[in-house]
Amino acid sequence: MARGLSLILRARHDGVASVGVGMPGFVNFEKGLVYNLTNVRDWEAVPLKKLLEAKIDLPVSVDNDANCMAFAEWRCGAGRGYENVIFASLGTGVGGAIIANGQMIRGMRHGAGEIGQSSIDYQGKVGHYGNRGSLEDYVGNGEITARAREAYTAAGIQKGLDECTPAALASAAYHGDAIALAQWNETARMLATAMMNCCWLLNPEAIVIGGGVARAGELLFKPFKEHLFSQLSGPFKDGLLVLPAAFGHEAGTIGAAALSREHSGVRQRV
Repeated sequence: MARGLSLILRARHDGVASVGVGMPGFVNFEKGLVYNLTNVRDWEAVPLKKLLEAKIDLPVSVDNDANCMAFAEWRCGAGRGYENVIFASLGTGVGGAIIANGQMIRGMRHGAGEIGQSSIDYQGKVGHYGNRGSLEDYVGNGEITARAREAYTAAGIQKGLDECTPAALASAAYHGDAIALAQWNETARMLATAMMNCCWLLNPEAIVIGGGVARAGELLFKPFKEHLFSQLSGPFKDGLLVLPAAFGHEAGTIGAAALSREHSGVRQRV
């Protein structure tokens, strides 16, 4: 498969000089090592960079998919021009990345920025890693859907799961559904709790939010900003921007390519 991809790339782009890959798991960017792959068993300490380079004979960069999304937004999207930015991607889970003083913060083992694993309730649900109250256990697609269905059931309204997804809730809320509106407010409040902690720690210029859940637009962003700013003081909220991501599903692809171009050490044509 990798060799076939290499042939396709060279056939379609005669100037291709490197390849970028975004992976949903813990990744050592410098080594191109995937420690584990979210929702896929037996992916432990896989040297993906080395394996791919041996197959396609091109330099390869491998990074976490949320880092790729953030890099795209920072270099040429909503976060362009800012040196201190927090990025969050809301989908099946919650991905995150941090730019501080003009650099992506990676941490000792390149795992920094996992905002989805930060706690919003020290007595909350026990997460996958034993951490209580992790954000993504409350605002992932599945969690939002389940919570909405419970709210409708409590109100005596029977709905299927497909009628309680974030997309369905957005449609219902725009039509004035009080339960759907309340669910978006609750989701925004939870997200704001996590981002409030990030703001006190990092004092960013901007927060960029993307992913499928963020397609709800102002249903999410308006209450999010209200909840967030009510928990911050002057130096931490004055001038702070909350921005929707500029790119959709392409963000990871754009970011992986940009990271590869920047870190491959290969001069590439523009």
